[in-house]
Amino acid sequence: MLGRMTMTTGCAYADLGPLMTRMTGDEKHDFAATSTLDVLWVLYDQILSVDPRRVDDPDRDRFLLSKGHGPMAYYAVLAAKGFLDPEQLRGFGDFDSPLGFHPDRVLLPGVEIGSGSLGHGLPLALGTVLGLDAQRRGGRVVVLVGDAELDEGSNHEAIQVAGRWDLHRLTTVVVDNKSSSTGWPGGIADRFAREGWATREADGRDHTALRDALSSNPPDRPLAVVAEVEPRGV
Repeated sequence: MLGRMTMTTGCAYADLGPLMTRMTGDEKHDFAATSTLDVLWVLYDQILSVDPRRVDDPDRDRFLLSKGHGPMAYYAVLAAKGFLDPEQLRGFGDFDSPLGFHPDRVLLPGVEIGSGSLGHGLPLALGTVLGLDAQRRGGRVVVLVGDAELDEGSNHEAIQVAGRWDLHRLTTVVVDNKSSSTGWPGGIADRFAREGWATREADGRDHTALRDALSSNPPDRPLAVVAEVEPRGV
């Protein structure tokens, strides 16, 4: 089993802003990106067992970015952690660049799924857990979704199944910037809890709170972490 992030690049959280400024052309999704930045950093810096030198290790943790629009924060974190050459960021969105406006798993090391069509990531994470169980492989599966993305019905089928089957290796992080058009009576955490998930809520900018919430995965059921971020857009 891999340990937590072992590749040292000399980059710190403070370097993420300058790395993100290298990427232009998708400014309409700036807040979609920045709302995920702190969650992504905490995951890759303190939670996930991944290593850029062994991106195909069969027992690695899997991180799936379902909220694939506005991936600038994701690319910045991957560059900071050694999965990408930071100089690649300057070509973001170019015709011949592997860094598209949606991530592509066949072009980027460490990227587990191609995403951008909202509503696909959580069902894919569910299938990944079932596949790893069938292969008797280790590793945790973490998927990041947006609150508006939960308007898609396929997510709720996955929430129901994962809760009924006690898939404890699955963690869903919901970045809640209040962009859902409908919302949920009782809140997002309540929606997961009703289906048998353990739930935690945290300030989406507070690294200590995020680390504690993400580290609290129970041994008998899936975990949903709702990371609340002040709304400034969609």
